[in-house]
Amino acid sequence: MKSIEVVAGIIFFKNQILCVQRPKNKLHYISKKFEFPGGKIKKGETHKEALKRELFEELNIITDIKSLFITVVHEYPDFELTMHSFICKAETKELILHEHIAQEWLTLKELKKLDWAAADIPIVNKLVMNG
Repeated sequence: MKSIEVVAGIIFFKNQILCVQRPKNKLHYISKKFEFPGGKIKKGETHKEALKRELFEELNIITDIKSLFITVVHEYPDFELTMHSFICKAETKELILHEHIAQEWLTLKELKKLDWAAADIPIVNKLVMNG
């Protein structure tokens, strides 16, 4: 099974967290699901460098990347995903969606109302539990 390593940003603006919706995908289990933004780590990049680049490419946003929150290993039907999620702080809610079809800024209490990608659910659960 193919394995993919990615980074994801849990982006806070005040007491709200950015949630972004994936576009339609041939893989039904991630199609139109919500996720924390991020992406693949390129060779030679640190996790934080990869996250900074991905957030800028996907959202045109620069955040203050704080600390590692949780690493999730999830087996999807077609690949295994290792996702390192980081707590980030944003100075503004202004961003441009280059890859996603929707965005929502939600409080911790509201996070569970979205249809999350399976690998992101442990992050949501930990955020809500700690919140």
